[in-house]
Amino acid sequence: MDGQPGAGPVREAPTLQQLSETVSAAGWRYILGTLRASVAVRSLAESLEVASEVVAEVGAEADGHLLIDVRPDRLILTVYDLATARMTWRDTEIALRVSALVGDLGLATEPGLDGESRSVQVLEIGIDALDIPKIRPFWKAVLGYVDEAGRTGPNDPLVDPHGQQPAIWFQQMDAPRPQRNRIHFDVSVPHDEAERRIKAAIEAGGHLVSDRRAPAFWVLADAEGNEACVTTWQGRDG
Repeated sequence: MDGQPGAGPVREAPTLQQLSETVSAAGWRYILGTLRASVAVRSLAESLEVASEVVAEVGAEADGHLLIDVRPDRLILTVYDLATARMTWRDTEIALRVSALVGDLGLATEPGLDGESRSVQVLEIGIDALDIPKIRPFWKAVLGYVDEAGRTGPNDPLVDPHGQQPAIWFQQMDAPRPQRNRIHFDVSVPHDEAERRIKAAIEAGGHLVSDRRAPAFWVLADAEGNEACVTTWQGRDG
């Protein structure tokens, strides 16, 4: 098992609280099984240069733990174990090394919580279904998606093999609900971004449907009742 720094050769897997606390000060946020941060840059050329430096710093582990979205104004960095779709202490160590390198370049890893730009986040689409094994193959085929690493069951989520589009997960229904929308968005945000995002959505004409499971997720809806959930890692340990 991977585990906590200094705990010896066999170490306990980190809790979500530990993951968040370990990387937050360096500008990373734990979001839905990943560590994410952005780096503001001035040009696409600079973005590519920083990405190259980051890959060199991570070395041989980059292919198994690091994703980089390169844009003219920023890089979006994602760290997790790609082979298992899980987080380990090794991933936190990689994230902190990347932050140190970025700092040496005169830049910073940040979650983007200043309201000037969208924070790092993860988008999923939830589909309510009475018979998940029956509809799952359709969504897998029509989207060109694949099974998530280590999760190949008939009720398990589906993911974009290139990591560009939202994951699909299926919510079991116990009875038909014809007057309720059957597809909704899950917007996973940094734990310290959720309150601002919810407030903005309500001020934009939405309303709170339920906060019974907060801070794991809040259910919101637009003026016509179409739902979206704002979710965080909090409330999910155990």
